[in-house]
Amino acid sequence: MESLGIVIAFYVLSAITIGSALAVFLLRNLVHAIVLLVLAFLGMAGLFLTLSADFIAISQILIYAGAISVLLVFAVMLTPLGSRDNANSLYINIGVPVGFLISLLIGFMAWNTTWDELTGNAIKERDFSDTIREIGNQLLDKHLLSFEVASVLLLFALIGAIILVKEVKKEKDDLITESEN
Repeated sequence: MESLGIVIAFYVLSAITIGSALAVFLLRNLVHAIVLLVLAFLGMAGLFLTLSADFIAISQILIYAGAISVLLVFAVMLTPLGSRDNANSLYINIGVPVGFLISLLIGFMAWNTTWDELTGNAIKERDFSDTIREIGNQLLDKHLLSFEVASVLLLFALIGAIILVKEVKKEKDDLITESEN
């Protein structure tokens, strides 16, 4: 059995993650929704830490809480202001059936699944440092080219977005000066 502190941290992080994810779904302000989505990502990373999945937790922080959140902020900055006034009936029409299906799925999994627990020597025999080393070797050896191509592609996308925004601003400034004359 895990220590009491880890169990309490797991439940607190679960509540934070579920609460912030629900708030992302319900909020109308897009910037607030992104901030709470980052909190949900960080909560998931904390949950992975409580489950002794350190590599996945760090990956969660770097990829989701870092890169995906920055991508969402750029998307909000580059998108023209639009209304997010969705009807509340949309939440009920979609949310209730989806919630029912998720509850049914969770109930079915809990009822039909046997959860084997690792205890004693079985936990001590598992050495996850070999797994992390192998993932690092694969990323930086066999898949290095695809890793670098993806980073260059993301860099070009970022530069392109900056150029698009700069040109739109220049055209607006030219239109303003023409209308004043």
